[in-house]
Amino acid sequence: MSTRNPLSISPEQLVRAYTLGIFPMAESRKDEKIVFIDPEYRALIPINKFKASKSLIRFAKKRPFKITMNKAFADVIRSCATINRKETWINNEIENLFISLNNLKYAHSIECWQNNQLIGGIYGVALGAVFFAESMFSSVSNGSKIALLNLVARLWKSGFKILDVQFLNDHLIQFGAYEINKTKFKQDLDEAIRLKTDFYHLPSTDEDFFNCLSIFLQSRIETS
Repeated sequence: MSTRNPLSISPEQLVRAYTLGIFPMAESRKDEKIVFIDPEYRALIPINKFKASKSLIRFAKKRPFKITMNKAFADVIRSCATINRKETWINNEIENLFISLNNLKYAHSIECWQNNQLIGGIYGVALGAVFFAESMFSSVSNGSKIALLNLVARLWKSGFKILDVQFLNDHLIQFGAYEINKTKFKQDLDEAIRLKTDFYHLPSTDEDFFNCLSIFLQSRIETS
């Protein structure tokens, strides 16, 4: 039986860091140190104006995967660190810290399953009306995209205001991601984090996820 090493940062300290607009990273999977990042610009995905291709929408409507929430959090974060990656910023301490946050109901994962196999997912931290998306993975085509799409639909339905994705890249731009400066981000964060939302407010069966996604697609989505 494996044992977890004592954490140098407590889960409570990590939650506090997120409320201040900073987040942890490691230099590599094997690096034992954690540094906190406070970038000059922050990337956000607009919840109300999330963009998805027509092909992705058609694919999602076919219900290609079974969707669950927090059923396999540890497997999701481990897969984010190892699947289709030569290197990662998720070291063992970050992995263990987020598993602790999941146990405390601060961190959450959305999982995609195919033939009872975990094939995609996304995880992050929910505080107030803010979701800090940390990483996602896919072992089959569109696995991570469907996980993200279901996450955004749930955030929209639950009244979340900010979906933080840390750094802008080409993959995220396709969903409408954009940057704001650090000062503006922390002002918006301070307001949104005070709002009361509940990630568990909605039921979370596969049927519930599909119903939420269907309403979201019909009501709000912008196609590209």
